[in-house]
Amino acid sequence: MSGDQTWDDPQNRVQNFFYRWTISNFRFIQEEIREHIRSPIFSIGAHDKWCLRVNLNGVDEESADYLSVYLVLLSCPKNPVWAKFQLFIVSTEGETTHGESKPIISMFVPGVELGFKKFILRNFLLAFAPWFLPDDKLILLCKVSMVHESLSTSDQNRKPEIQVPRCTLADDLGELWENSRFTDCCLVVAGHEFQAHKAILAASSPVFRAMFQHDIEESRKNRVEIPDLEPQVFKVMMDFIYMGTAPDLDSMAAAVLAAADKYGLEHLKVMCEDALCRDLSVENAAHTLFLADLNRSGQLKTQALDFITSHASEVSETSGWKTMVGSCPHLVDEAYHCLTSAHCPFREPPSNA
Repeated sequence: MSGDQTWDDPQNRVQNFFYRWTISNFRFIQEEIREHIRSPIFSIGAHDKWCLRVNLNGVDEESADYLSVYLVLLSCPKNPVWAKFQLFIVSTEGETTHGESKPIISMFVPGVELGFKKFILRNFLLAFAPWFLPDDKLILLCKVSMVHESLSTSDQNRKPEIQVPRCTLADDLGELWENSRFTDCCLVVAGHEFQAHKAILAASSPVFRAMFQHDIEESRKNRVEIPDLEPQVFKVMMDFIYMGTAPDLDSMAAAVLAAADKYGLEHLKVMCEDALCRDLSVENAAHTLFLADLNRSGQLKTQALDFITSHASEVSETSGWKTMVGSCPHLVDEAYHCLTSAHCPFREPPSNA
């Protein structure tokens, strides 16, 4: 196993680092090693250490038929490190193919590993070995885009500084919300009453702003009925409006996405998109595409279409896809358009000659 690395232009605010890992004798390794293999250690900054890890039989029962691939920060004297990354397989023609990406900048500290537990189906990889495994070598290319501020190598020459305390505005607003202090309106959700502040709601949501600006019943009575939301989803939305946090997002990202779209909370929408993107799988890809289209979530729709394109044969067998064929033919057309316009080697297997 070997690796090599290159830097992009270091003058950019974001530096792009490329690491290429060649795993020789791949068939033998995947048959004999049941757990995982690690790449040689490489550095991105001056003193940090990273590696790639491939779990040949996935990381859990759900991913047992896949290769799972992770980027791991082993050590770094100055952390956290902020970066986003992409992983590709380099084909027999030297082209990057079957890529996966983390579109959101993530925080790395030593011991943190981020990646893709369903990077590629193992049988699919072996079935198209002439394309994916030139000379029985699996070649992975990792692109790491690191924000420039995290590349500083030493703080020894810095002058003493005043320690500015953390801004507590979000905490203070959260205290007003949680303890119903100085409220001036009532929001009613499924019979539950929530006391809130019109100014804060109007500042955060264009829907609430329009509601309170005009001489409508809600504005006059300072009482707003919120239809079609469950109280727990509404609570998550209000926590975000007041404090900028959404701690229970992963368990209800789809419902919160709909609420964020309805009330014009764009940042919360992106947080939901990220949560749903991280949870993409063969089984839920079609439903995720439907949610993205329904809630006008452009980034999530792009990621879902890319995922379906990369796993077309498996996704097309799921009940979610079959439901979408009958109910949302325009999304099926979009998926097929992406499939036919992408460079998809599995549609035209390379010759063994």
